[in-house]
Amino acid sequence: MSLDPGYLARMAERGPFTRVVVARVQGSTPREEGAAMLVWPDRCEGTIGGGALEFAAIAKARAGMEGLETVPLGPAMGQCCGGAVTLAYERFDTQRIARIEGAWHARPVGGAGAAPLAVTRALARARDRGAAPPLLTGAWLIERVAPPATPVWIWGAGHVGRALVGTLHPLPDLAISWTDSGAERFPEAIPQGVTPLIAQDPARLVPLAPATARHFVLTYSHALDLELCHRLLGHGFGTLGLIGSASKWARFRKRLRALGHSDAQISRIACPIGDPSLGKHPQAIALGVAAALVRDLNEAGAAETMGMRAG
Repeated sequence: MSLDPGYLARMAERGPFTRVVVARVQGSTPREEGAAMLVWPDRCEGTIGGGALEFAAIAKARAGMEGLETVPLGPAMGQCCGGAVTLAYERFDTQRIARIEGAWHARPVGGAGAAPLAVTRALARARDRGAAPPLLTGAWLIERVAPPATPVWIWGAGHVGRALVGTLHPLPDLAISWTDSGAERFPEAIPQGVTPLIAQDPARLVPLAPATARHFVLTYSHALDLELCHRLLGHGFGTLGLIGSASKWARFRKRLRALGHSDAQISRIACPIGDPSLGKHPQAIALGVAAALVRDLNEAGAAETMGMRAG
């Protein structure tokens, strides 16, 4: 449940769009509060789920709808969920996105005017006590302004690297840097939001990575993989995953010890990456890696939210 001005600004390069948000749920529903999609005349990004619900919402967004709409999923859509959702339709362009600032962004949906007392109080509690406000208060949306995107560095543009970028890049709140030794190793089309970094010796790019970045090392060379692990252990990282077998990891542990790294440091490297039960196909590896990353980020976000509510 966060609003990312940087992400919306990139999306606005395609032209103004309508953002459809699940603002409130009652009972069983396809998606949770805060789920959103962006709708242009010729494309969509994201999903609010529900099949018929989403199809109808897209049509209304393209017809220019703004404001709030409550939909009983059974009677109105013939869906088996049985619950109800309130959808918020908002039109965004570059000027409106530029007005998003502060830790929380509150605005009326499909209207204007001064914030009512309930919204003012909710914002004060969020600011002073860290209490997360409700997403929908009256006819006002209150969303947390997203912190900077999580930096993800993918080392290697081979089959697994390509599969991993293809799986991760549609996810929100990720800033993906993709490295390799030559432009010819990358596909002709780089997904939007992915930054390719090319260097004859990719290990020399390590100092450019934030100390909190999440790294996946899967290059064409065991020697380069080892050098990257060595340099990243000295540089610092959020998480570090290495592609490889048990025998490769045993050799790497021995060599990293010889390079002066302690067992405690080396144990922070996850090898192999992905979910072995899914198999060794590049896409299967990518699915396992992506699932673990999303789970980790969701758990971190849930812990932060619980901390705010406790405050």
